[in-house]
Amino acid sequence: MNIRGVIFDKDGTLFDFQSTWGIWTAQVLARIAGSDEALLQQLAEALGYDTQTRRVQPGSVIVAATPMEIAAVVKDCIPALSQTQICDWLNEEAKTAPQVLVTDLHRLTAELRRINLGLCVMTNDAEAPARAHLASVQASDLFDFVIGSDSGFGAKPQAAPLLALADKMEIPAAACVMVGDSTHDLRAGRAAGMRAVAVLTGLAEADELAPLADAVLPDVSHLPAWISAQNS
Repeated sequence: MNIRGVIFDKDGTLFDFQSTWGIWTAQVLARIAGSDEALLQQLAEALGYDTQTRRVQPGSVIVAATPMEIAAVVKDCIPALSQTQICDWLNEEAKTAPQVLVTDLHRLTAELRRINLGLCVMTNDAEAPARAHLASVQASDLFDFVIGSDSGFGAKPQAAPLLALADKMEIPAAACVMVGDSTHDLRAGRAAGMRAVAVLTGLAEADELAPLADAVLPDVSHLPAWISAQNS
């Protein structure tokens, strides 16, 4: 079946992961810990973050977890606040995270529209920050639908949010491809009966992603050529 729809992950797929979240995490940890260096290091260790290099480490909860899951980790370090309070604060802070695009999204989506594809974004981030991030690079109107882990459809690696987007686009799941940088993305795509394409602009290496992927691409700019080849 020809590919008719594309569902993109956001962080590490449309946006370079370390350039965005590596810098943002340093700022957030500093705000939480203030002058308490011990708390800063405790948070960094719990979250899988290297304060010296200002880089998120492979396997970090930051990579693919939902904001509520990240909030649960933070709460273990600052039990005076509720998980919901922490999550709400993180979502507000996330809206201002500096966004560094992997490629020109206007050019990429124009190429994909020329071959008549539906385009969506499904992120384990919350929906409001996701929309803020796309708006910050003038990309709000480039996608048919954007949903997050709090949009009522579940989170990756569950199939449900991807199936919901296929339904919204009125495209069979088997005619869609999930594009992402993590095993969560690829497992969700497989579970939904979609093709799965991995990109190497997150933290996972090719050998980790390849067993779950129909293709491993350097970045999303290579996607139009791959889809055209599949549809030929």
